Amino acid sequence: MRANARVVAVLGPTNTGKTHYAIERMLAHRTGVIGLPLRLLAREVYDRIKALRGPDCVALVTGEERIVPDRTQYWVCTVEAMPLEIGADFVAIDEIQLCADPDRGHVFTDRLLHARGLHETLFMGSDTMRSAIAALVPGVQFNRRERMSKLSYTGSKKLSRMPARSAIVGFSVENVYAIAELIRRQKGGCAVVMGALSPRTRNAQVELYQNGDVDYLVATDAIGMGLNLDIKHVAFSATRKFDGRRMRTLNPDELAQIAGRAGRYQNDGSFGVTGEASPLADEVIEAIENHQFLPVRKLQWRNARLEFGSAKRLLDSLELHTNNDWLTRARDADDVVALKSLLALPEVLDRLRDPRDLRLLWDVCRIPDFRGISPMEHAGLLGRVFDFLHGAGRIDTDWLARNIQRIDRTEGDIDALSKRLAYIRTWTYIAQRKAWVDDEKHWREATRAVEDRLSDALHARLTQRFVDRRTSVLLRRLKQKESLVADVNDKGEVTVEGELIGRLEGFRFKQDKTASPDEAKTLRQASIAALVPLFHLRADTFYNAPDTEFDFTEQGGLMWGNSAVGKLVRSDEALRPQVEAFVDDEAGPDVADKVRRRLQHFIDRKIAALFEPLLNMSRDETLSGLARGVAFQLVEAMGVIPRAQIANDIKALDQDARGMLRKHGVRFGQFTIFLPLLLKPAPTRLRLVLRSLHEGLDEFPESPPPGLVTIPHVTEVPGAHYTMAGYHPAGARAIRIDMLERLADLLRACDSRSGFEATPDMLSITGTTLEQFADLMQGLGYAAERGERDKAKPVADPAPDTAADETAEAPADAAADPAAPEADAPTPPEADTVEVFYTFTWAPRPRRDAARGPRKAEGDARSPRKGAKGGKPKGEGRKGDGRKPERDKRPARSEAKPQRIDPDNPFAAALAGFKAKD
Repeated sequence: MRANARVVAVLGPTNTGKTHYAIERMLAHRTGVIGLPLRLLAREVYDRIKALRGPDCVALVTGEERIVPDRTQYWVCTVEAMPLEIGADFVAIDEIQLCADPDRGHVFTDRLLHARGLHETLFMGSDTMRSAIAALVPGVQFNRRERMSKLSYTGSKKLSRMPARSAIVGFSVENVYAIAELIRRQKGGCAVVMGALSPRTRNAQVELYQNGDVDYLVATDAIGMGLNLDIKHVAFSATRKFDGRRMRTLNPDELAQIAGRAGRYQNDGSFGVTGEASPLADEVIEAIENHQFLPVRKLQWRNARLEFGSAKRLLDSLELHTNNDWLTRARDADDVVALKSLLALPEVLDRLRDPRDLRLLWDVCRIPDFRGISPMEHAGLLGRVFDFLHGAGRIDTDWLARNIQRIDRTEGDIDALSKRLAYIRTWTYIAQRKAWVDDEKHWREATRAVEDRLSDALHARLTQRFVDRRTSVLLRRLKQKESLVADVNDKGEVTVEGELIGRLEGFRFKQDKTASPDEAKTLRQASIAALVPLFHLRADTFYNAPDTEFDFTEQGGLMWGNSAVGKLVRSDEALRPQVEAFVDDEAGPDVADKVRRRLQHFIDRKIAALFEPLLNMSRDETLSGLARGVAFQLVEAMGVIPRAQIANDIKALDQDARGMLRKHGVRFGQFTIFLPLLLKPAPTRLRLVLRSLHEGLDEFPESPPPGLVTIPHVTEVPGAHYTMAGYHPAGARAIRIDMLERLADLLRACDSRSGFEATPDMLSITGTTLEQFADLMQGLGYAAERGERDKAKPVADPAPDTAADETAEAPADAAADPAAPEADAPTPPEADTVEVFYTFTWAPRPRRDAARGPRKAEGDARSPRKGAKGGKPKGEGRKGDGRKPERDKRPARSEAKPQRIDPDNPFAAALAGFKAKD
């Protein structure tokens, strides 16, 4: 240091531009060194100077990072890593008040006492250091700088009401993560900054905050050390922290160092508390707002002139006390603890033969405990490193590679990645030490690459866990009062400003699932603002869409393509249902009314088209008297009504009245009065929906598949359901009404008193087998007598191979049996030569079925043949007169098993409901 060199202490509160001033002063000199308290801050200053002067003349030296170009002029370092022997023109130490820090204070005190530039030396920090610096640094000049913005206390705020551009400070990793999770749910996300983060991760997280992707920062007290962020408010979630030894309350000057991050440059800032933190005392608030704190009275000190003559002399020099009233001996730091642990090991003491060995051991002990493990475990690692360096002069390459490879994994959660980052910092520090490893450049690059990969992975995990980009982007746009652009693709996926937020099903927005109700509310608030214009455009498209794009479901729902847009609602008239539209309240009443009117138009036109014959008949003013009464009942029954219900009215109709009704397509069937056009699949489907709706059913029966003549009959399903579906129950099956009337026409020509057999036409009309037809006829009121007879078939010569087969199939002892028939003798008739037939006679009485119980004949009031006399036949339904006992050798029916629900039955859903009630 030259005699005319200046020593200046630039003191003042935060946001006074001290660091910026130091950078300007350093660049005014040819060479310079600046020492900073954190690796993170060193990287930030390095990037600033590199941008001003280029990368070829700026060096970055920290414990884990070393970038030293050949033509280095300016050195940016952590305070511990400052090269003091190079004789730089300018030297600066930032945050000089850390001289009082119990852990690192002795390093800052040493720089205060001994670090000097050839032309200029700057000490930057709090004004609390004025007295100490004046006493310990002769000839020092003081430069008092005032804060450029006002800092004020705003009291306690809930996290949910925290203003934008706020930093919430916690003092433990668990506390930081809990706050960050709550902020994500309520505000869309936050950035996370902790001292343990690598510079790469920290910079990526800060970038999230600085570029506005998130409006909140959750951090430890690491932000108090010179990080320049756009913070308007600082909230303390606690005012106590664990300092490595005990839990203690933060001092006012420590709180001020953190609170001072609020309000950059000319912008005023504020501070307060949140969560479980108690409000600050009035005297603490006044001290922080006015920047008035108790001066520092004692600086931490450790003897820097170490003696390596012996282990004892080294320990004695480290434990040396001072007589200076401003200095106090620092407690044993991690390096001294590690040294004492290793010196207690005989195998280490045996290797200490000269001062060089002792100096090497001390250098090894200065490897920081980045991993935060127990002192003994850390000492074990240091002992292994010392073994390699003392024996081979280099750390074993294979051992180093294995340790690094174990760490080089990017899977896992935040805690796992943070732990690996702490571990790789140890190997990065070792790789930076000169002559400790072979191929130093390779290992420095290798450890740096692993750290970068872990840093990127940690940033991704932090962002994934604590940032909801969708919500944060939408809220930021809303806050800026920008018009958001929403879009819906052909899959119904809704994107706002490119962010997928959910799906639009018709006119109802279904947002993606979120972690909490608060988060869901926030996302919906942001998305609905963008969807309102889209609802109106969609409503216009909907209103102008053709009817072919709409449909109704079997349960009364109304569909637009694949989207449910409404449902039918019961009204006083079955053929005039009302419509309820499915529209979100946020879409507005205009959209809801437009959707409802369009759906009403659709269903009205659908009913008018499918029930046109019925509606024409209801509007025919020429119908009068009893004909009009029958027409009214047909309209009420939607075109299908059992004849038994209106038998007296039909019987009273004259031919003219019948003719007028026939002009409208009415058919007077033996079992049903109906309009054949309304039995087609489309009217049938709609009739079932409208009738079920009008009757207030909870579960609507589905319409049968088109083209089926018969369907299974389930006795638990009401007969009215079958009638509305266009079918008439008969036995185990129900037959379509129009086909039943065709069958009745054929039966009318048969002699039902003396009995008749089924004809091929009858089986063809019903589409059944003979056994099924017999059961169906019994359901219609006929008795069915089963019989067998020889089947008549043409005589044909047996084929040679057939004869051979028959001979081969004869019993083996047939030839030896004298009673056996000749080979060419006729064989007894086989089973396929017997023909089964049924004789049907009219027997209009209910029959009891073991499985289904008693069933009343439906619509069987009239004889199927004109002039036939009804009556109870002798015997049971399946036993006719003159039947031969020996032919009826079928086993008696056992108790019937419960009837299985046929999944093809259109009334399966309704049946399931009956079963559930049982």
